[in-house]
Amino acid sequence: MKLRRLALPLASALVLATTAPALAQTPIDPLDARDSRRLDRMEQVLRELRAIVFQGRDSGKPVVVQPAETDYQLQELTRRVGDLEQSLTRVNGQLEVTSHDLAQARRDLDAVKADNKALAARAASLEQQQAQAPAAPSAMTMSSGAGLAGAPGEAAPIAAPVQTASEAFTQARQLMLSGDYSGAEAAFQDYVARYGESPRAPEARYWLGKTLTARSAYSEAATAYIGAIRGWPTTAWAPDAVVELARSLVALKKPTDACQTLDEFARRYPKAPPAVQNRAAATRTQAKCAA
Repeated sequence: MKLRRLALPLASALVLATTAPALAQTPIDPLDARDSRRLDRMEQVLRELRAIVFQGRDSGKPVVVQPAETDYQLQELTRRVGDLEQSLTRVNGQLEVTSHDLAQARRDLDAVKADNKALAARAASLEQQQAQAPAAPSAMTMSSGAGLAGAPGEAAPIAAPVQTASEAFTQARQLMLSGDYSGAEAAFQDYVARYGESPRAPEARYWLGKTLTARSAYSEAATAYIGAIRGWPTTAWAPDAVVELARSLVALKKPTDACQTLDEFARRYPKAPPAVQNRAAATRTQAKCAA
């Protein structure tokens, strides 16, 4: 019995002695990446639970647990930032167009002020000359036969002041701005007839087309617009003149010509103001142009 009792512990010791090196030589596999991420998430959840418990203990108020969607929230914020950047880009483009139009309007206003100043000086000079002219003969002298036309002593009629090209253009433009389209039409027609070769003659034809369009004289308006855009000028009003020509052609039942005009508009004026491009698109739809 004693030998058996001693043999059992000895056998156990031998087994452990023989298996211990094998166990010692078996390496423990490290955690793979997935298990590592899982542990990180568990630690994050534990930290959040710990913060929630402390918050409830300190405040005594019920705690609303929000799901952790950090990646989704970051993606949403990134998308919103991208939308804001696109909006800012569009706003900057519109501001540039507005600044250009404002600068052009200021230049036009300065030109009008200069013309008004010249007109005021001319009017003052004429008034001074009229005040210094000799007085006309009295009615009694005229009735006595001494004041026949061309007779000595008769006051010569004052000739109307001769306008310069700039003065004539400014007067016609002011008539249009005041809403007198009939008067503006006559003034611009007179300007084109008298100063048809001047540098501002194309612009005068453009405004003449506007007055003709206002009274639905589309054939005459189309002729005026064609004269305005001859040579495809790069002025601020040129893109609008091309679109107005296309609209007149649509009104004249010439959609093919209107579509060709709009194709030239897109090719010649790709940076036209948004308002003009919108009217061009509407006219293209009205004319049923091919896409």
